[in-house]
Amino acid sequence: MKILFTGSEMDPLARTGGLGDVLEALPAALAAQGHEVSVVLPCYRGLLERARDTGVKVTVQVGAYRHTAEIWECTAPNGVQVFLVRRDEYFDRAGLYGEAGRDFADNAERFIWFSKVVVELARRIVPPPEIIHAHDWQTALVPVLVRERRLPFKTVLTIHNLAYQGSFWGPDFGLTNLPGEYFTATGVEFYGRLNLLKGGILFADAITTVSERYAREVQTPEQGSGLDAVVGEHAAKLTGILNGADYAVWNPATDKLLPARFSPDDLAGKAVCREALLHECGLLPAPRGPVLAIVSRLAQQKGIDLLLPLLDRMLADDVRLVILGEGEPAYERELFVASKRHVGRFAFRQSMDETLAHLIYAGADGFLVPSHFEPCGLGAMYALKYGTVPIARATGGLYETIQDYDPTTETGHGLVFFDETPEALWDAIIRMKRHFADPLRWQALMRRAMRCDFSWAKAVPGYEAVYRRVLGGK
Repeated sequence: MKILFTGSEMDPLARTGGLGDVLEALPAALAAQGHEVSVVLPCYRGLLERARDTGVKVTVQVGAYRHTAEIWECTAPNGVQVFLVRRDEYFDRAGLYGEAGRDFADNAERFIWFSKVVVELARRIVPPPEIIHAHDWQTALVPVLVRERRLPFKTVLTIHNLAYQGSFWGPDFGLTNLPGEYFTATGVEFYGRLNLLKGGILFADAITTVSERYAREVQTPEQGSGLDAVVGEHAAKLTGILNGADYAVWNPATDKLLPARFSPDDLAGKAVCREALLHECGLLPAPRGPVLAIVSRLAQQKGIDLLLPLLDRMLADDVRLVILGEGEPAYERELFVASKRHVGRFAFRQSMDETLAHLIYAGADGFLVPSHFEPCGLGAMYALKYGTVPIARATGGLYETIQDYDPTTETGHGLVFFDETPEALWDAIIRMKRHFADPLRWQALMRRAMRCDFSWAKAVPGYEAVYRRVLGGK
């Protein structure tokens, strides 16, 4: 099949979270099965250095103005062809979506214009794609444009996180240049605002989410972020497919960013990485308790509010904590203050450093994922592969990924809790510390975690089935 992917992130070209990981790995996994796959991405700052100008220019109207895009091209490290849509006034900026914790004021214009360019580019590609696979609100207008113009493409929309909807004030509808009837309850209007993700849900030929459980959760008022009724009305075309982990990148046996490599059959390198992590973060060596870690956006979704009341209690014991992430200023401030209060035991790093992220996954003993909701939870998958046992709340993809450890049957590979309370998280941490104190039991738990298989090869057939369905069984 001929598939054109489009989204706002693709690792390592541009990434803030799991979306970038998926746009890097899924196209490559599909290409490995013989499909013709390419990706369209905004040309962010710094990407021209690895690209070439195709000479193609695409002009589209956004509101009252017409702007021209230059189409550049590069090959991702995994061999996938990437088209870069260049317009410096939109994308040559320090951040993808904003700076200093605030969104760019023209995000609606930037991504509406980008979506229009994607559609025009799809019309010019030879041979043309059969399917345009859009991801999240930034490209959710693509299915609307394809349907309104009656173009011969099928569209698939993947919702990575329903909480982010591309909701803008009503006058921004004029930027779409769509007929007025689209700004109604049966179009992109939602309570008087422009809602790009809602438009994609209504007009895409198929919708996917990044786990089966999340596909059910987004149809409930608790997890639907206001769009639960809309998603429920279109549940017949909704499929939950658990994301995969790219083990070409995230594998301790081959990871070139680590000071030592290791595998389930030889764990010696894990201890080397643990020591290196403590040294890199300026923490006291050789703690009796576990080294705990978080690699995450610092958002309310991630359950940071469940961890903050526990920091003093947790760090009063001989454990270590490393947190890598940036996000809401209030969380950053609280974590920074706590790190100064617990020098030698707690390190907080704000900049998303890829090398440090790999070292954290490899060197930590436990990985905290106390999310209020978690569509997939790729970080937990990476942690499992590195023998870093997850402590996670049972929600979304985490519920599908992590089996709670049962010491009586020696089954399971993580610590799971259910209640959205600091005490429930604390109970899981206490359980972990108890198991960690038994070296033989802990090593067996680590090996089980490392042998879990969440490769993309398991996810690809689900996407192929969706594509065949929208192509009428082809």
